[in-house]
Amino acid sequence: MNIDLLVFGEDWGGHPSSTQHLMKHLLADNEVLWVNSLGLRRPRLNLRDMSRIWDKLKALLQAPTPKLSGAHPSLVNPMALPFPGSSLARTVNKELLTNKLRPYLKDQSEAPILWTSLPSAVDVVGKMGERAAIYYCGDDFSALDGVDHAPVAAMEEELVEKCQLIIAASPKLAEKFPAEKTLVLPHGVDCEMFGQPAERASDLPDGPVAGFYGALAGWFDQELYIEVARCLPHWTFVLIGPAHTDISMLLKQPNIVWLGPKPHHELPHYSQHWDVGLLPFLRNEQIEACNPLKLREYLAAGCPVVSTDFPALDGYRDLVKVSNAADGFAAAIEEIGNTEKHRELMKEIRRNRVNRESWTQRAEDLKEMLNDL
Repeated sequence: MNIDLLVFGEDWGGHPSSTQHLMKHLLADNEVLWVNSLGLRRPRLNLRDMSRIWDKLKALLQAPTPKLSGAHPSLVNPMALPFPGSSLARTVNKELLTNKLRPYLKDQSEAPILWTSLPSAVDVVGKMGERAAIYYCGDDFSALDGVDHAPVAAMEEELVEKCQLIIAASPKLAEKFPAEKTLVLPHGVDCEMFGQPAERASDLPDGPVAGFYGALAGWFDQELYIEVARCLPHWTFVLIGPAHTDISMLLKQPNIVWLGPKPHHELPHYSQHWDVGLLPFLRNEQIEACNPLKLREYLAAGCPVVSTDFPALDGYRDLVKVSNAADGFAAAIEEIGNTEKHRELMKEIRRNRVNRESWTQRAEDLKEMLNDL
């Protein structure tokens, strides 16, 4: 098997990232070797981190996963020390990773392209015999919640020097990198999955519902969400996703309901049927640079959207109601609930806006970038 793309990303098969979406569309014509995630922070003594360490150890004991079908890459579970600020850990990880991966790349008729969406792969760049290296930047790691910022930012700076091409998910992210080797590839959307009619989820509450799905982490504005829920006691505010921070204050509000994480393919059963989709983000550097997948997914589901303000709304502002204040946010939700007329027509307008931004089209754009490289 000749590997065309050696990819360092998050764990394959979890909640799909932009890298997973893109690679799925390249698999038909390329052999992809996917290396599961390398840590971006030191582990903490908590249940979540201990559980993740246990899962990683179990994965290491399993045999390498061969390519199962055209929809899956070959998978490698690496051994790596999750201490990005340690020079010793970086040296050890370089040896562990190169020794693990070289057998997969021997006897290649053509050198692969190395792609990483994680700065923690920096020390193997240039060691895999690759013909080119690409850094795909989907987040501002210097501000991303749950990351050891200083050491990861230093690794990113080294990575940018080593790579021949940087692909950024937003213009704001692209500003960080050398213009002469940086291109912008915005996130896409699975128009077919989110646009095809789906039955209403059985656990979606009755009555007017405003919903959010995604990780409940440091960028989610809990205070705003609680204030808005208090302003609209006759609405139910649904949350879907893993809790990566303390959400006990949210759950004390009687009209806020947390349904926990859901598989990605089940999300249309919610977003097509709640009355408003919400993007209640804090104003910080991470959100200023973000390009959230769920914005386009909400629109592809035909869902009205109320959001706090951030740059990635540009191009969609005529379809999104925007407010950073609880009273304005609540008023926008109520207005949609009271005045959303020609509902089916508006659904089609929202869907049509993002139809040309499918992951299929984004993958075609990526193929051109790879061919030029």
